[in-house]
Amino acid sequence: MTTTVPSTPPLAGLARALIAAGKLSASAGEELSRKALSSNTNFVAQLVGSGGLSAYDLAHHISSIFGIPLVDIHALDIGRIPKDLLDNKLCSSYKVLPLAKRGNRLVVATADPTNKEAAEKIKFTSQLGVDWLIAEYDKLLPLVDKLTKSTKESLDSFTSAADFDLDDIKDVDDSSNKNDSEASDVEDAPVVKFLHKMLIDAFNMRASDLHFEPYEHHYRVRFRIDGELREIAAPPIAIKDKLASRIKVISRLDISEKRVPQDGRMKLKIGPERVIDFRVSTLPTLFGEKIVIRILDPSSAKMGIDALGYEPEEKERLLKAIQRPYGMILVTGPTGSGKTVSLYSCLNLLNQPGVNISTAEDPSEINMPGVNQVNVNEKAGLTFAAALKSFLRQDPDVIMVGEIRDLETADIAIKAAQTGHLVLSTLHTNDAPTTLTRMRNMGIAPFNIASSVILITAQRLGRRLCPKCKEPADIPHEALLEAGFQENDLDGGWTPYKPVGCADCNNGYKGRVGIYQVMPITETMQEIILKDGTALDIANQARKEGVKSLRESGLHKVKQGVTSLEEVLAVTNL
Repeated sequence: MTTTVPSTPPLAGLARALIAAGKLSASAGEELSRKALSSNTNFVAQLVGSGGLSAYDLAHHISSIFGIPLVDIHALDIGRIPKDLLDNKLCSSYKVLPLAKRGNRLVVATADPTNKEAAEKIKFTSQLGVDWLIAEYDKLLPLVDKLTKSTKESLDSFTSAADFDLDDIKDVDDSSNKNDSEASDVEDAPVVKFLHKMLIDAFNMRASDLHFEPYEHHYRVRFRIDGELREIAAPPIAIKDKLASRIKVISRLDISEKRVPQDGRMKLKIGPERVIDFRVSTLPTLFGEKIVIRILDPSSAKMGIDALGYEPEEKERLLKAIQRPYGMILVTGPTGSGKTVSLYSCLNLLNQPGVNISTAEDPSEINMPGVNQVNVNEKAGLTFAAALKSFLRQDPDVIMVGEIRDLETADIAIKAAQTGHLVLSTLHTNDAPTTLTRMRNMGIAPFNIASSVILITAQRLGRRLCPKCKEPADIPHEALLEAGFQENDLDGGWTPYKPVGCADCNNGYKGRVGIYQVMPITETMQEIILKDGTALDIANQARKEGVKSLRESGLHKVKQGVTSLEEVLAVTNL
């Protein structure tokens, strides 16, 4: 039995329609289809290129045959054409151009509305129905090429001056999701290079976080440097989905899930020995996924207590507390105030061969050898409370809980502190005295608070003045008094300084310094707690015992010339 090979390829849908309408002969249609197949081009390109029909006539014939409106591409404002509705590869491959989104329909310009493969691919990718508009091929082609190439050229301009070799940068643990159908779409060299450049620039600029933010008509990347957000780059909005997918792949997140927030981690190996850790958080927004990447620097926990900015008396109180065999030490402050670094600095001092230390965090930010670290996993049932219960069966000496969020966790932590364990944890409160009332509001009995908590530290991070360019500031006497200085504070021979700005700093600031309120729980304070005293009662007693408020500690940093008055006013309350 012999197989008959067809002498001519099957006619394209457009060829059949033109032949049926009498606009093209059957022989010409077959010949053009054969040439298009052999040269791996589309039928429209072959037809227009051969001179069989002009692009103008072809567009008008197609519009008339199929009843689809014509669009004059040259009359459109190129700057207002959305560049993020379809993938550049798809547009370039099928020679189509998305023009607008109307409800659940996508308006797309094409020269061939019979291309079913293109229609299905657009529907699958965008999850939208397709409404065709007919465009002249000779006008459509250069515009598609221009808009799709502009993304690559823009990214090349961002990465052309990159001072690193892509081969020296490797994704660590980049093994999952590699078989995913979408993973191959995020390996574009420009996107990969751009992401790596942003990560390395952020590390070199001492940034703590990177923000990748999509908006309706633009995309921006911002770094948080010394606590202040700065816009670093504005890449083409068309890369937002590929960039998000790339970050998800190396963070071992689900790249097909774009409807709910996700959290992950990633590592980048820079050179033969250096590895940088990053924590990744995604958030669905109106115009795409916003991604925040936090740089985790393990060396920060090994700088020591002295490098954090504690005053001598504050340092003495803290060191005395962590040397006690049992009790609870709480560190309070807003997100990004350095609580984790303070806790790990204490753990670093306690981390000795004869001490068993266990931590539960969400997630663990700093890797410390010698400490048993556990990542909380709410979905799997590994909550802070569950981890704490397990720790108590593991013969612990020191327990660190990332955050006390609920009564159950607080109850177990307090019982651990009362039965011979040193417990370190954090709470989100404004200052040290209000921490105790916050615990009361959680439902913890006054007796348990008084018998377990031994010290509370409230903290903020203020920007440190650049030592090279700071200048004396002329601040009126009344303004200093209004800020919180006392008359006797202004008698000494000290000078406030202000930021100036130089090539070595960030608008006059370089680095950050801690501002602390370190409050030991004395017997008198325990009596106030047992009597259900207010935060104001505790604050008054703390002041009698020589505990500075956050504002007073900040003003002391101003007297030392470490930071500016405006910075202290910005990060502390009276």
